[in-house]
Amino acid sequence: MRAETQNIVEEIRKSLDLLAQRMDWDTAEHRLEEFNAMSEDPDLWNDPDKAQKLMRERQALVDAIDTYQSISQDLQDNVDLIELGEMEDDAEVVTEAEGALKTLREKAAQKELEALLDGEADANDTFLEINAGAGGTESCDWASMLARMYVRWAEQHGYKVELQSESAGDEAGIKSAAYKISGHNAYGWLKSESGVHRLVRISPFDSAAKRHTSFCSVWVYPVVDDNIEIEVNPADIRIDTYRSSGAGGQHVNTTDSAVRITHHPTGIVVTSSEKSQHQNRDIAMKALKSRLYQLELDRRTADINAAHEAKGDAGWGNQIRSYVLQPYQMVKDLRTNVETSDTKGVLDGDLDQFMAATLALDVAGKSRAEAQGDA
Repeated sequence: MRAETQNIVEEIRKSLDLLAQRMDWDTAEHRLEEFNAMSEDPDLWNDPDKAQKLMRERQALVDAIDTYQSISQDLQDNVDLIELGEMEDDAEVVTEAEGALKTLREKAAQKELEALLDGEADANDTFLEINAGAGGTESCDWASMLARMYVRWAEQHGYKVELQSESAGDEAGIKSAAYKISGHNAYGWLKSESGVHRLVRISPFDSAAKRHTSFCSVWVYPVVDDNIEIEVNPADIRIDTYRSSGAGGQHVNTTDSAVRITHHPTGIVVTSSEKSQHQNRDIAMKALKSRLYQLELDRRTADINAAHEAKGDAGWGNQIRSYVLQPYQMVKDLRTNVETSDTKGVLDGDLDQFMAATLALDVAGKSRAEAQGDA
Protein backbone atom coordinates (compact mmCIF):
# COMPACT_ATOMS: atom_id res chain seq x y z
CA MET A 1 0.00 0.00 0.00
CA ARG A 2 1.35 3.41 -0.98
CA ALA A 3 2.43 5.77 1.81
CA GLU A 4 -0.23 8.33 0.84
CA THR A 5 -2.97 5.71 1.05
CA GLN A 6 -1.62 4.45 4.36
CA ASN A 7 -1.83 7.99 5.74
CA ILE A 8 -5.46 8.21 4.62
CA VAL A 9 -6.22 4.93 6.37
CA GLU A 10 -4.63 6.22 9.58
CA GLU A 11 -6.67 9.43 9.41
CA ILE A 12 -9.88 7.42 9.07
CA ARG A 13 -8.88 5.22 12.02
CA LYS A 14 -8.23 8.29 14.15
CA SER A 15 -11.70 9.60 13.30
CA LEU A 16 -13.16 6.21 14.24
CA ASP A 17 -11.32 6.28 17.56
CA LEU A 18 -12.84 9.67 18.36
CA LEU A 19 -16.32 8.50 17.32
CA ALA A 20 -15.98 5.45 19.56
CA GLN A 21 -14.80 7.59 22.44
CA ARG A 22 -17.61 10.12 22.09
CA MET A 23 -20.36 7.52 22.15
CA ASP A 24 -18.60 5.24 24.69
CA TRP A 25 -18.54 2.32 22.27
CA ASP A 26 -18.00 -0.28 25.00
CA THR A 27 -21.43 0.44 26.51
CA ALA A 28 -23.29 1.59 23.38
CA GLU A 29 -25.04 -1.70 22.62
CA HIS A 30 -26.15 -2.09 26.24
CA ARG A 31 -27.54 1.46 26.34
CA LEU A 32 -29.41 0.86 23.08
CA GLU A 33 -31.03 -2.23 24.62
CA GLU A 34 -32.14 -0.09 27.56
CA PHE A 35 -33.58 2.55 25.21
CA ASN A 36 -35.44 -0.16 23.27
CA ALA A 37 -36.93 -1.54 26.47
CA MET A 38 -38.08 1.92 27.61
CA SER A 39 -39.54 2.71 24.19
CA GLU A 40 -41.74 -0.39 24.42
CA ASP A 41 -43.27 0.75 27.72
CA PRO A 42 -47.01 1.30 26.99
CA ASP A 43 -47.10 4.17 29.50
CA LEU A 44 -44.24 6.06 27.86
CA TRP A 45 -46.43 8.39 25.81
CA ASN A 46 -48.43 9.47 28.84
CA ASP A 47 -45.73 12.14 29.02
CA PRO A 48 -45.22 13.20 25.36
CA ASP A 49 -42.30 15.56 26.07
CA LYS A 50 -40.41 12.89 27.99
CA ALA A 51 -41.21 10.30 25.32
CA GLN A 52 -40.01 12.54 22.49
CA LYS A 53 -36.79 13.31 24.32
CA LEU A 54 -36.15 9.60 24.92
CA MET A 55 -36.83 8.76 21.28
CA ARG A 56 -34.48 11.52 20.11
CA GLU A 57 -31.72 10.22 22.39
CA ARG A 58 -32.32 6.68 21.18
CA GLN A 59 -32.19 7.75 17.52
CA ALA A 60 -28.99 9.72 18.12
CA LEU A 61 -27.38 6.60 19.59
CA VAL A 62 -28.65 4.44 16.70
CA ASP A 63 -27.23 6.92 14.21
CA ALA A 64 -23.87 7.01 16.03
CA ILE A 65 -23.62 3.21 16.09
CA ASP A 66 -24.64 2.89 12.42
CA THR A 67 -22.14 5.56 11.39
CA TYR A 68 -19.27 3.91 13.26
CA GLN A 69 -20.07 0.45 11.90
CA SER A 70 -20.58 1.73 8.34
CA ILE A 71 -17.27 3.62 8.23
CA SER A 72 -15.43 0.69 9.85
CA GLN A 73 -16.84 -1.76 7.32
CA ASP A 74 -16.14 0.50 4.33
CA LEU A 75 -12.58 1.01 5.57
CA GLN A 76 -11.95 -2.71 5.89
CA ASP A 77 -13.57 -3.51 2.54
CA ASN A 78 -11.42 -1.00 0.65
CA VAL A 79 -8.20 -1.99 2.43
CA ASP A 80 -8.94 -5.61 1.46
CA LEU A 81 -9.59 -4.54 -2.15
CA ILE A 82 -6.27 -2.71 -2.34
CA GLU A 83 -4.41 -5.72 -0.97
CA LEU A 84 -6.22 -7.99 -3.42
CA GLY A 85 -5.54 -5.64 -6.34
CA GLU A 86 -1.86 -5.42 -5.47
CA MET A 87 -1.59 -9.21 -5.20
CA GLU A 88 -3.21 -9.65 -8.63
CA ASP A 89 -1.48 -6.61 -10.14
CA ASP A 90 -4.86 -5.03 -10.93
CA ALA A 91 -4.18 -1.29 -11.00
CA GLU A 92 -7.81 -0.43 -11.79
CA VAL A 93 -9.10 -2.10 -8.61
CA VAL A 94 -6.41 -0.38 -6.54
CA THR A 95 -7.17 3.04 -8.02
CA GLU A 96 -10.92 2.64 -7.44
CA ALA A 97 -10.42 1.58 -3.83
CA GLU A 98 -7.99 4.44 -3.16
CA GLY A 99 -10.57 6.89 -4.50
CA ALA A 100 -13.21 5.37 -2.24
CA LEU A 101 -10.89 5.78 0.75
CA LYS A 102 -10.43 9.48 -0.01
CA THR A 103 -14.21 9.92 -0.06
CA LEU A 104 -14.49 7.90 3.14
CA ARG A 105 -11.88 10.14 4.81
CA GLU A 106 -14.05 13.17 4.10
CA LYS A 107 -17.12 11.43 5.49
CA ALA A 108 -15.24 10.30 8.61
CA ALA A 109 -13.88 13.82 9.18
CA GLN A 110 -17.40 15.25 8.88
CA LYS A 111 -18.76 12.74 11.38
CA GLU A 112 -15.83 13.50 13.67
CA LEU A 113 -16.82 17.17 13.62
CA GLU A 114 -20.41 16.27 14.42
CA ALA A 115 -19.20 14.20 17.37
CA LEU A 116 -17.48 17.29 18.72
CA LEU A 117 -20.86 19.00 19.09
CA ASP A 118 -20.81 18.30 22.81
CA GLY A 119 -21.49 21.77 24.19
CA GLU A 120 -24.10 22.16 26.88
CA ALA A 121 -26.86 22.97 24.41
CA ASP A 122 -25.41 21.79 21.07
CA ALA A 123 -27.88 18.91 20.73
CA ASN A 124 -30.89 21.17 21.30
CA ASP A 125 -33.42 22.60 18.88
CA THR A 126 -32.73 26.24 18.07
CA PHE A 127 -34.29 29.61 17.44
CA LEU A 128 -32.98 31.66 14.51
CA GLU A 129 -33.73 35.35 14.09
CA ILE A 130 -33.04 37.47 11.00
CA ASN A 131 -33.17 41.27 11.06
CA ALA A 132 -32.66 43.63 8.14
CA GLY A 133 -29.95 46.21 8.79
CA ALA A 134 -28.45 49.13 6.91
CA GLY A 135 -29.76 49.38 3.36
CA GLY A 136 -33.55 49.89 3.51
CA THR A 137 -35.51 47.95 0.88
CA GLU A 138 -32.31 46.27 -0.27
CA SER A 139 -31.69 44.83 3.19
CA CYS A 140 -35.30 43.71 3.56
CA ASP A 141 -34.95 41.78 0.32
CA TRP A 142 -31.61 40.37 1.54
CA ALA A 143 -33.31 39.27 4.78
CA SER A 144 -35.87 37.29 2.77
CA MET A 145 -33.03 35.68 0.77
CA LEU A 146 -31.28 34.68 4.02
CA ALA A 147 -34.52 33.27 5.40
CA ARG A 148 -34.93 31.12 2.30
CA MET A 149 -31.27 30.01 2.54
CA TYR A 150 -31.62 28.80 6.13
CA VAL A 151 -34.97 27.11 5.50
CA ARG A 152 -33.41 25.27 2.54
CA TRP A 153 -30.40 24.23 4.66
CA ALA A 154 -32.62 22.96 7.47
CA GLU A 155 -34.92 21.01 5.15
CA GLN A 156 -31.94 19.42 3.39
CA HIS A 157 -30.77 18.12 6.77
CA GLY A 158 -34.15 16.76 7.77
CA TYR A 159 -34.88 19.44 10.36
CA LYS A 160 -38.38 20.71 11.10
CA VAL A 161 -38.83 24.43 10.46
CA GLU A 162 -41.53 26.55 12.11
CA LEU A 163 -41.99 30.26 11.41
CA GLN A 164 -42.56 31.96 14.78
CA SER A 165 -43.05 35.55 13.61
CA GLU A 166 -42.48 37.74 10.58
CA SER A 167 -42.57 41.47 9.82
CA ALA A 168 -42.92 42.49 6.19
CA GLY A 169 -40.73 45.14 4.55
CA ASP A 170 -42.33 48.39 3.45
CA GLU A 171 -41.74 47.69 -0.24
CA ALA A 172 -40.26 44.20 -0.50
CA GLY A 173 -38.85 41.36 1.56
CA ILE A 174 -39.00 41.24 5.34
CA LYS A 175 -37.81 43.47 8.15
CA SER A 176 -37.44 40.50 10.47
CA ALA A 177 -38.32 36.85 10.92
CA ALA A 178 -37.94 34.31 13.70
CA TYR A 179 -37.85 30.54 13.20
CA LYS A 180 -37.73 27.49 15.42
CA ILE A 181 -35.60 24.75 13.86
CA SER A 182 -35.97 21.33 15.44
CA GLY A 183 -33.68 18.33 15.17
CA HIS A 184 -30.62 16.74 16.74
CA ASN A 185 -27.69 19.20 16.89
CA ALA A 186 -29.68 22.00 15.26
CA TYR A 187 -28.21 24.58 17.64
CA GLY A 188 -24.73 23.07 17.50
CA TRP A 189 -24.56 23.55 13.74
CA LEU A 190 -26.41 26.82 13.38
CA LYS A 191 -24.77 28.68 16.29
CA SER A 192 -21.85 29.55 14.00
CA GLU A 193 -24.24 31.63 11.84
CA SER A 194 -24.78 34.35 14.45
CA GLY A 195 -23.44 37.63 13.15
CA VAL A 196 -23.79 40.14 10.33
CA HIS A 197 -24.11 38.91 6.75
CA ARG A 198 -23.16 41.30 3.92
CA LEU A 199 -24.49 41.19 0.35
CA VAL A 200 -22.99 42.99 -2.67
CA ARG A 201 -25.01 42.93 -5.92
CA ILE A 202 -26.58 44.95 -8.72
CA SER A 203 -29.82 46.18 -7.17
CA PRO A 204 -33.05 44.88 -8.75
CA PHE A 205 -34.73 47.96 -7.23
CA ASP A 206 -32.38 50.51 -8.82
CA SER A 207 -33.33 51.62 -12.34
CA ALA A 208 -29.75 52.80 -12.82
CA ALA A 209 -28.52 49.23 -12.16
CA LYS A 210 -25.95 50.38 -9.62
CA ARG A 211 -24.12 48.07 -7.22
CA HIS A 212 -25.51 48.08 -3.67
CA THR A 213 -24.28 46.71 -0.34
CA SER A 214 -26.82 45.35 2.13
CA PHE A 215 -26.56 44.00 5.66
CA CYS A 216 -28.62 41.68 7.84
CA SER A 217 -27.99 40.31 11.31
CA VAL A 218 -28.61 36.69 12.25
CA TRP A 219 -28.93 35.55 15.83
CA VAL A 220 -29.10 31.89 16.86
CA TYR A 221 -29.88 30.69 20.38
CA PRO A 222 -30.87 27.27 21.77
CA VAL A 223 -34.32 26.08 22.75
CA VAL A 224 -34.13 25.43 26.49
CA ASP A 225 -34.76 21.84 27.56
CA ASP A 226 -37.31 21.18 30.28
CA ASN A 227 -34.52 19.98 32.58
CA ILE A 228 -32.85 23.41 32.48
CA GLU A 229 -34.36 25.71 35.10
CA ILE A 230 -34.79 29.31 33.99
CA GLU A 231 -36.84 31.48 36.33
CA VAL A 232 -38.62 34.54 35.00
CA ASN A 233 -40.02 37.03 37.52
CA PRO A 234 -43.54 38.00 36.37
CA ALA A 235 -42.83 41.56 37.56
CA ASP A 236 -39.96 41.77 35.03
CA ILE A 237 -42.05 41.18 31.92
CA ARG A 238 -44.81 42.87 29.95
CA ILE A 239 -47.10 40.76 27.74
CA ASP A 240 -48.90 42.45 24.82
CA THR A 241 -51.27 41.03 22.23
CA TYR A 242 -51.57 42.51 18.76
CA ARG A 243 -52.72 41.84 15.21
CA SER A 244 -49.96 40.05 13.33
CA SER A 245 -48.90 41.29 9.92
CA GLY A 246 -46.65 40.02 7.19
CA ALA A 247 -46.16 39.56 3.51
CA GLY A 248 -48.93 36.97 3.39
CA GLY A 249 -48.77 33.33 2.42
CA GLN A 250 -49.38 30.10 4.24
CA HIS A 251 -47.10 30.92 7.19
CA VAL A 252 -48.66 34.24 8.19
CA ASN A 253 -52.00 34.69 9.92
CA THR A 254 -53.67 38.03 10.52
CA THR A 255 -55.64 37.49 13.74
CA ASP A 256 -55.32 39.34 17.05
CA SER A 257 -53.67 36.28 18.60
CA ALA A 258 -50.04 37.41 18.26
CA VAL A 259 -48.13 37.79 21.53
CA ARG A 260 -45.15 39.99 22.38
CA ILE A 261 -43.22 39.60 25.65
CA THR A 262 -40.79 42.30 26.78
CA HIS A 263 -38.22 41.48 29.48
CA HIS A 264 -37.45 44.80 31.18
CA PRO A 265 -34.11 43.96 32.90
CA THR A 266 -32.44 42.88 29.64
CA GLY A 267 -34.55 44.65 27.01
CA ILE A 268 -35.19 41.32 25.26
CA VAL A 269 -38.35 41.25 23.14
CA VAL A 270 -39.79 37.99 21.77
CA THR A 271 -42.88 37.43 19.64
CA SER A 272 -45.03 34.61 18.30
CA SER A 273 -47.86 34.99 15.81
CA GLU A 274 -48.57 31.60 14.33
CA LYS A 275 -51.07 29.85 16.61
CA SER A 276 -53.76 30.60 19.20
CA GLN A 277 -53.11 33.30 21.79
CA HIS A 278 -52.59 30.68 24.51
CA GLN A 279 -50.13 28.73 22.38
CA ASN A 280 -48.37 31.93 21.35
CA ARG A 281 -47.91 32.88 24.99
CA ASP A 282 -46.27 29.51 25.68
CA ILE A 283 -44.06 29.75 22.58
CA ALA A 284 -42.97 33.31 23.38
CA MET A 285 -42.20 32.41 27.00
CA LYS A 286 -40.04 29.49 25.86
CA ALA A 287 -38.25 31.81 23.46
CA LEU A 288 -37.63 34.30 26.27
CA LYS A 289 -36.23 31.59 28.52
CA SER A 290 -33.99 30.45 25.68
CA ARG A 291 -32.71 33.99 25.19
CA LEU A 292 -31.99 34.31 28.91
CA TYR A 293 -30.25 30.96 28.87
CA GLN A 294 -28.13 32.10 25.95
CA LEU A 295 -27.10 35.15 27.97
CA GLU A 296 -25.97 32.83 30.73
CA LEU A 297 -23.99 30.75 28.23
CA ASP A 298 -22.41 33.96 27.00
CA ARG A 299 -21.30 34.84 30.50
CA ARG A 300 -19.77 31.42 31.05
CA THR A 301 -18.04 31.03 27.73
CA ALA A 302 -15.47 33.61 26.70
CA ASP A 303 -15.54 32.56 23.03
CA ILE A 304 -19.30 32.91 22.78
CA ASN A 305 -19.16 36.20 24.65
CA ALA A 306 -16.53 37.58 22.25
CA ALA A 307 -18.54 36.48 19.22
CA HIS A 308 -21.67 38.11 20.63
CA GLU A 309 -19.88 41.40 21.28
CA ALA A 310 -18.26 41.33 17.84
CA LYS A 311 -21.65 40.97 16.17
CA GLY A 312 -22.49 44.63 16.77
CA ASP A 313 -24.80 46.58 14.51
CA ALA A 314 -25.83 45.27 11.12
CA GLY A 315 -23.43 47.43 9.14
CA TRP A 316 -19.86 47.93 8.01
CA GLY A 317 -17.09 46.35 10.07
CA ASN A 318 -19.20 43.76 11.87
CA GLN A 319 -19.83 41.14 9.19
CA ILE A 320 -18.86 37.48 9.57
CA ARG A 321 -19.51 36.56 5.94
CA SER A 322 -19.67 38.37 2.61
CA TYR A 323 -21.83 37.28 -0.32
CA VAL A 324 -20.60 39.00 -3.47
CA LEU A 325 -22.74 38.61 -6.62
CA GLN A 326 -21.21 41.55 -8.55
CA PRO A 327 -18.70 42.23 -10.10
CA TYR A 328 -17.66 38.60 -9.45
CA GLN A 329 -19.20 35.59 -7.71
CA MET A 330 -17.87 34.70 -4.26
CA VAL A 331 -18.99 33.88 -0.75
CA LYS A 332 -16.27 34.25 1.88
CA ASP A 333 -16.38 33.61 5.62
CA LEU A 334 -14.24 36.25 7.27
CA ARG A 335 -13.49 34.14 10.38
CA THR A 336 -12.13 31.04 8.68
CA ASN A 337 -11.28 32.42 5.19
CA VAL A 338 -13.30 29.58 3.64
CA GLU A 339 -14.66 30.77 0.30
CA THR A 340 -16.48 29.48 -2.75
CA SER A 341 -17.57 30.83 -6.12
CA ASP A 342 -20.75 28.72 -6.01
CA THR A 343 -22.96 31.56 -4.78
CA LYS A 344 -26.13 29.93 -6.09
CA GLY A 345 -25.39 26.75 -4.14
CA VAL A 346 -24.79 28.71 -0.94
CA LEU A 347 -27.99 30.73 -1.31
CA ASP A 348 -29.79 27.43 -1.92
CA GLY A 349 -28.61 26.20 1.49
CA ASP A 350 -25.14 24.73 0.90
CA LEU A 351 -23.65 26.02 4.17
CA ASP A 352 -21.96 22.93 5.60
CA GLN A 353 -18.44 23.91 4.56
CA PHE A 354 -18.70 27.20 6.46
CA MET A 355 -20.26 25.64 9.55
CA ALA A 356 -17.72 22.80 9.66
CA ALA A 357 -14.78 25.20 9.34
CA THR A 358 -16.08 27.42 12.14
CA LEU A 359 -16.73 24.41 14.36
CA ALA A 360 -13.22 23.13 13.74
CA LEU A 361 -11.88 26.59 14.58
CA ASP A 362 -13.85 26.63 17.84
CA VAL A 363 -12.62 23.14 18.75
CA ALA A 364 -9.02 24.17 18.04
CA GLY A 365 -9.48 27.26 20.19
CA LYS A 366 -10.85 25.21 23.07
CA SER A 367 -7.99 22.75 22.78
CA ARG A 368 -5.45 25.60 22.95
CA ALA A 369 -7.21 27.07 25.96
CA GLU A 370 -7.22 23.72 27.75
CA ALA A 371 -3.53 23.22 26.95
CA GLN A 372 -2.70 26.65 28.33
CA GLY A 373 -4.73 25.89 31.42
CA ASP A 374 -2.81 22.67 32.02
CA ALA A 375 0.55 24.37 31.51
